[in-house]
Amino acid sequence: MARAVYVGAAVEVAAPPEQVFALLTDWARQREWMFLTSTRQVAPDVVEAYSGVRPVGFLDTMTITRWEPPELVVMEHTGRVVRGRGAFRVRALGSGSRVIWTEELLVPFGALGRAGWPLVRPAAKAVFRHSLRRFAALAEGRRGRPA
Repeated sequence: MARAVYVGAAVEVAAPPEQVFALLTDWARQREWMFLTSTRQVAPDVVEAYSGVRPVGFLDTMTITRWEPPELVVMEHTGRVVRGRGAFRVRALGSGSRVIWTEELLVPFGALGRAGWPLVRPAAKAVFRHSLRRFAALAEGRRGRPA
């Protein structure tokens, strides 16, 4: 059984949880804030995301396994490259929100992938933080300009 690796990031957003959750799960709009990713909903509980710049990239297929608006969505990654579980959690924080994005992933390429994860993890975390800063700016009406 493969061992999972973890990555996550969080951001504070000056907007109420209901508004934040609605934007976070507006799959078609994720391209506005998620780094090099376009997402679409293909069935009520199935989402596809293409990450990269065509033709270099990969398709990430996901099944929604928990849906608890305006607080939590959990996805099971079912693609060939990305497998594991991801979640967006929204917590009320004063008059705003805190968004937490976590991933528990089975890295591809077996032992080689696990050995390389310590080198990849800082870049993955930086991409998460960058994307969440863009998300906060979008949710706050700053049109994707991180603070």
